[in-house]
Amino acid sequence: MITSALQAIGLFLVTNIDDIIVLSLFFARGAGQRGTTTRIVVGQYLGFGGILLASVAVTFGAGLFLPDDAIPYFGLIPLLLGIYAAWQVWRNGDDDDDKFADKPISALAVAAVTFANGGDNIGVYVPVFLAVGTGALVAYCVVFLALVAVLVLAAKFVATRKPIAEVLERWEHILFPLVLIVLGIVILIEGGAFGL
Repeated sequence: MITSALQAIGLFLVTNIDDIIVLSLFFARGAGQRGTTTRIVVGQYLGFGGILLASVAVTFGAGLFLPDDAIPYFGLIPLLLGIYAAWQVWRNGDDDDDKFADKPISALAVAAVTFANGGDNIGVYVPVFLAVGTGALVAYCVVFLALVAVLVLAAKFVATRKPIAEVLERWEHILFPLVLIVLGIVILIEGGAFGL
């Protein structure tokens, strides 16, 4: 059981380290707004819960639930969110106090980006889950869910360090849409969506 827990920690870190950047940008976008941390935590748990549910369902033979060919198309979610955010920045120009920036972070937006970014997670988790017993699979899931909170706290820590916070505050309006657009494109290309 301890071996499964240690393997789960390693697997989680390898497949989710990129989320620190995305979550840090969500924290930067929601800086100074009440409830930002709660919405990000809820969104991260919803998105990661979807990843875990899909991985377990595919592992137990529910291939119709999430065909392998569908996974790359989840790249459209961050791509479209990024294009929308970029359009808002372009529309509002240099106005740093635009309406879009003042809107609270949505837990559903965080969940959508997390789930869309999780195609690689599903692709890695399923073979691992197939290779381990039910007890180890449960241990993996418990460890993963505990580490989601650690991941969010790490992202908040990164986003609130003064030098990083200053850079994020100054460039967040450009970095946020850019990271989402690039993330979406990478997911689509790596997965071979649209014959890419």
